[in-house]
Order: sequence, then C-alpha cells, then structure tokens
Amino acid sequence: MRTTLPRKLQEMLSDFPDSDRSLVLSAYEAADEALQGKMRSNSHPFIEHPLSVAHIVWKEIGLGADAVVATLLHEAGRFQVSQVSDLNKTPLLESFRAEYPHDIIEIVEGLNNISNIQLQEANLDEERYRKLIISYSTDPRVILIKLADRLEVMRSISILPPVKRTKKLMETMMLYIPLAHQLGLYRIKSELEDIFFKFTEPERYKEIVRKIKETEPRREALVQSFINPLKDKLDREGIRYTLKARTKSPYSIWKKMQAQQIGFDKVYDLFAMRFIIECAPEHAVEEALCWKVYSLVTEEYEPDTNRLRDWISKPRDNGYESLHTTVRTKEGMPVEVQIRTTRMDYIAEKGGAAHWSYKGIKGGRDHLTDWLNNVRDLMQSSEEEKYEHASLSLEELLVYTPTGDLRQLRAGSSVLDFAFNIHSNLGLHCTGARVNGKMCSIREKLHTGDVVDIISSKNQKPTADWLNFVVSSKARSKIKQKLKEEENARAKVGKELLARRLKNWKLVITDADLHTLAKRHRFSNLNEFFGAIGNGQFDAALVKDYLQHKLDAEQASEAKSTDTVHPEKAPFNGVDSGDFVIDRRLKGVDLKPAKCCAPTYGDPIFGFVTIRDGIKIHRENCPNATRLLSNYPYRVIEVRWKPRKEAKDTPAKNGEKGDTHKRRQG
Repeated sequence: MRTTLPRKLQEMLSDFPDSDRSLVLSAYEAADEALQGKMRSNSHPFIEHPLSVAHIVWKEIGLGADAVVATLLHEAGRFQVSQVSDLNKTPLLESFRAEYPHDIIEIVEGLNNISNIQLQEANLDEERYRKLIISYSTDPRVILIKLADRLEVMRSISILPPVKRTKKLMETMMLYIPLAHQLGLYRIKSELEDIFFKFTEPERYKEIVRKIKETEPRREALVQSFINPLKDKLDREGIRYTLKARTKSPYSIWKKMQAQQIGFDKVYDLFAMRFIIECAPEHAVEEALCWKVYSLVTEEYEPDTNRLRDWISKPRDNGYESLHTTVRTKEGMPVEVQIRTTRMDYIAEKGGAAHWSYKGIKGGRDHLTDWLNNVRDLMQSSEEEKYEHASLSLEELLVYTPTGDLRQLRAGSSVLDFAFNIHSNLGLHCTGARVNGKMCSIREKLHTGDVVDIISSKNQKPTADWLNFVVSSKARSKIKQKLKEEENARAKVGKELLARRLKNWKLVITDADLHTLAKRHRFSNLNEFFGAIGNGQFDAALVKDYLQHKLDAEQASEAKSTDTVHPEKAPFNGVDSGDFVIDRRLKGVDLKPAKCCAPTYGDPIFGFVTIRDGIKIHRENCPNATRLLSNYPYRVIEVRWKPRKEAKDTPAKNGEKGDTHKRRQG
C-alpha cells in the first residue's frame, strides 16, 4: 500500500460522502495489492489503468461510487486467474462477495464475463459481439464502465506493441464506437474516432488538424461577426445565453471529405453556432425562448427553410430537444445554428440523448436498440432513480462453438437448438454435448457465453418428444419434416403389407373401409394407420375380421331379400337356368337371374357367386355392376348364353327383321 494516495484517487474521494469514501478506498487497496509488480507496456505500474478508468467513470460519465468500486475490483481479479479459466470463480472474487454489496459484485461479474470474450479478428461479426457484450450487462453500468475502459486504453494506445495496437484499433472501430454512438455518449464516440483516425491514417490526420488550426482565427472572427448584430437584440429581450462554436472533429471532417469527394475548404459545416439559453426547466418557457432566439437569428440572416429541424415541439425518441437551422451570412457563407436550453444541452452532452438518433443508424428498433434506449433513460434519471429498475436482458443469447465462432440463439434455447443452428444433419443426429467441458443432454438449456461441443451418432433419430423442448423455428421445422418422412416410409411398408395380406385372403377393401377402420382405432389419418401396420403396432388380421364381418352382414341381407321371392315366380322373362353356360367345374350350382336387372337373352352378362343363393346372373350394365366388380372381383365368374336353335324362327325376331328391312328400303 502506497503512503501517498494518487491525485486521481484523491479527487474522487473528495467528492464522495464518508460511507462511500471508505468503500472506494478499500477497493483501491485491494486492487493495488493484487496488481503489485504488474506493469503496463510503458513500464508504469498497472494500477494506473484501473485508476484512470475509475476516474473516467466518475468524472466524464458521471457514475457514482459503486461503479468506481466495481471498476477497481474487476481489475484486481484479472491477474488472479492462474488455473481458473472463469474470472467469476477465483478465490479473490469469492472473498469480495462477503465484503462488498451484491450489486457491486454483479457489476464485477459482468465486466469479468466481457473480459473472457475471445475476439477473432478474421471472423469478427461486430453486431453479434456488441450483443454479446450487452447481454452480459444486466446492470447498465457494466457497459458504461467497459466504454470508459476502452477510452483509457485508446488514450494510451501508443504504448502498445504494433500487433496489439492494430487489434485494439480494429475492435474499437467495430465494437465500441458503435456502442458509444447508440448510447448517446457523443464525446466519447468522437474521441475514439479521432484516435482511430490518428493511428490508422496518420498523414491525413495531421493534415486536417493542421488546417483546423490554420483556420481557427478565421472561425473566431466569423463567430464575432455573426453574434455582434444579435447581441443588442438578445439583451433587449432579456435573454441570458452562452454562445458556443462547435468545430467538427478531424475524423468527421475526413469522412465528409471522403463521402462527398471534396477538399477541406469545401466543408461548409465545419463548425456550428450553438445558443444555450439559461432559463427555468419548464417546457412552455423553454420552447417560447428557443423560438424567440430563432426569430431573432432569422431576422438578421437568411434561413434555409428546408434545413429547419424542430425537435422541441416533438423531441426525438431518445429525448433529444433542440432547434436546428442553417442560415447564410452577409458574405453568403452557410452556418449551422443550434438553439437549446441549459437543460436540453446537458441531456444532449452528458445524458443519453445524442447524435446517433438524428444522424441515423440503419436498421429497425430491435431488442438491442430498446435495451440501449433503456440504458439511456437510466442515465437521464436522477441519482436516486438510476438503478432501481429491474435488470435488463436481451430476448436472445450468444453461444460459442469449440472453434470460437459465435452463434445467436433465442432465449431458452437447448443443446438441440444449437445443433440445428450449426447444421440440420447435426441436429437430426445429436445425442448430447459438452457444455463448458461438462457432458449434458440434448435438453440442457444454454446461457450466453457457453462453449458448446455437439456429440452426434448416425443411429440417432428424432422423436416427437423433441418438439417439446426446442424453441427455434428451424429446429421445429426440420424435426417435423424428418418425422413426416419417417411416417411416410412406415406407411408405405404398411400399405404394401396390407395389400399382400388382402390378396392372400382374397378380400378387397375400399377407401371408405380404410377411413372407418382408422377412425375406429383412433388414428388421426391413413398415414398413421398404415404406419402402425408397418411397424407392427396394429395387427392386419383386424382388417380381415372387419371385412369378413361386413361381408357376412351383406350376405345375410342379400339372403333375406332372396327368401322373399316365391319359387313359383322364377324363372321370369322367359329365362331359366338352362339358358346359361358356366365353368364345368361349377356343375350343379344353382343359377338364377338377378332381379335387380332382369337379364334378357342376348344381353352382355356376368355371374356373381353368393354365399347361400348360388350364382346370380347380372347384366353388365346392371346398376350394381360397378360395385360388385370393384369390391368383389374374386366372386365374379364368366357366364354366356346357351345358343337357341329356335331363335331364327321366332315370329317376333322375324317381324323385327322385316320391319328393319322395310325401314332401310324406305
């Protein structure tokens, strides 16, 4: 423990009440002890880094003592890992749990989780990594501290070796600058961009900085010439204000030059005039004064009405309030003018509302944006309200493959969901996984940051039970598709098996019979019914029993109707059994004409074998012929008429012939 406290620590301690002061001092002592002997790349004690981060957290972001304590404790544990790969399981952190409040430990754990993220330069998906960082930030202070940490690293980036420096620059541009932009931390965003620009394009950076300095006297003169005609008017109205001239950052200037393919001299909005009005924080008063200043400015200078932006009457979604317009000076130079009150300026500069909303970030308002908006709202709350909100979380989680690839899943996803996310075939044959080195079943729920190694087997097949615990639409779709394919395969086997059995039994079944059987045995469809036959769950003999019972009932009904015909009434229509010729093997079988169609000599006919009533002869165009031929083909026999010698001499026949001959002659 050093005898003299560092200046930055003394500044922070002087700002905190006694209760917080002792906690901060305790955390600093723990960090100082843990980091003894650790050096930065410039050979300075490593304690400089966490102390500088804590100072940024306190002074530049405006967080309280709890965030400062968490920052110091997190850094204290970073070099105590040894054989423990998880920073949240070190003995040092376990000792902190008993000494410091739970919400501070929760922030430390979030920071530790982010430190464990392994970024892959060649495969960096910045959006997913940003989501991963935020998903660890259940307390909004975690991500704000992490941004402060990155800012301190970038301010000291010159001390890093070239390879490490390049990696930090890339991470900063891809991950941390967009986060600062979304959170509305414009000053931090702008500084990170300028440092990135300085080290990636050093010659262009120096050139733009040089030109900014060269043109500074001209800008100061422009500010004076701009405000002079307005001073008296503002004073007469009793408006108290501060005028700021905001010069664009070197990086912003360079980006504009690149986008518009123009030189430095053509960047007309190089700086903006900002009127900050002092007044009571009452909306009606603020709005009236802002519009009053606007009217005074536009009376003096010609406004471009197309450039007017009124975010006071209708603030931006992030709470940003201001009037923006562009006017032309007497010399014809365009000048951007911003008008806002002290309260509005404070929120825009130090709160969460910032340029990202009105400068535009592509993409819709997804869960990530909503979460960031919530963080921004917390930053704008009073100190007492800031951290009374419930913990925040995304409706998604991010999980690693063993090779370090990051996969995004829905919250509640299982090992099986992850397997399907990798590849459909891997999901269909998944038997389990190693999650963080531990064997787990396919049902195991995953958490952000898990490393998952899928285990599969070619013998594994999906079951309907899988649908009870997967949550991703891809997994559900592929499982249902595979189950359907297997059901169709089983149904095909069952259908072929039943067809062979029916052929052996000399029975025929109709679609109506199949639907009746399926419904009777509680199958939802015919595929399921045939599948049950195919895998042996349903005995095909039950089909035979059903058909035999139905056939017996039909024959009984047929016999009953035959019994009602009196023997003395047959034969009829001049037809008797002697008129038919059938297979000789059926000699002695009773032959009768069917009364449903009453065949007449010469009609195309066929025989139908009944159970108790011999063979009945039907015309081929009998109303029942189609049903009999399709349902009972095995009971149909060939029958023909026996020739009649007397047919030629039949008067009726001769009469018919004669009439026909006469008609032809006529």
